[in-house]
Amino acid sequence: MWKFEEHVPVPEDFGTPLIGVTPGSILDVELRFEAVHEGILVSGNVLVDVTGQCSRCLETFEDDLEVNVQELFFYEQPSADMLAEDEDEQRWVEHDSIDLEPVLRDAVVTALPFQPVCREDCEGLCSECGIHLADEPGHHHEVVDPRWAALQGFAGEEN
Repeated sequence: MWKFEEHVPVPEDFGTPLIGVTPGSILDVELRFEAVHEGILVSGNVLVDVTGQCSRCLETFEDDLEVNVQELFFYEQPSADMLAEDEDEQRWVEHDSIDLEPVLRDAVVTALPFQPVCREDCEGLCSECGIHLADEPGHHHEVVDPRWAALQGFAGEEN
């Protein structure tokens, strides 16, 4: 077993359109490499700074994300007739080395939230006027169903 602790610069495009690893930041990587019968088992944690846009209020926010990583790199590729359908999913030791970037990218990007929010209780924007609902807690609009609009004049009249 071999332990690896390193601070590496983030490669480009490490994220999705709404949220991603902060460009120019550092990946704090703590990994263990273990020799097993089939290959090399890589496991550990990655800590990254992420920057995103809230899907509710559209404000930019920053957060930390810790991701668990576990991947097995196989020593030998099986013959063509023995390859399974998921051969693209498997990683290989090539020329006595392994490429960790795709593994780290897959682990981090899949751990990012699909709909990021700046905070759990974010109320978002008003669907009528676009004002931040957090700025005006009692904000609302009287919405009259257009099918009943013609009867609105009869509300105050007495017979």
